[in-house]
Amino acid sequence: MIRLAEKPGAKAVPVPAPRGGAPLATMHKVKGKVFAIVGLGRTEHVIVKCDPHLVEVLKATYAGVGHRSHLDPRNWISVELDADVPADEIGRLVDQSYDLVCATLTRRQRAELAAPGD
Repeated sequence: MIRLAEKPGAKAVPVPAPRGGAPLATMHKVKGKVFAIVGLGRTEHVIVKCDPHLVEVLKATYAGVGHRSHLDPRNWISVELDADVPADEIGRLVDQSYDLVCATLTRRQRAELAAPGD
């Protein structure tokens, strides 16, 4: 399984279901910015930020890569965890998503992430 919680500064926030049911998803954030969303519905999937130049290549390469959220389809992809996408590729995409989001943080926020103990 992908290790989202091991990322420096990562926080998991459950997305509650309507009427108090079980959570539908878990958003993973760094310094308040989303870098991954893990869907817990019928098909488990992870939504990650992606380099816009790779989105179409990934969709053409893997049947398990698509789009399923309100987020911009040019920058975000959904990866089905039980599809044809290898686990190491999913891990690489999660790492890339985290790095893309961290690149938008302020210099101070990035320094806080690099500091021991965070």
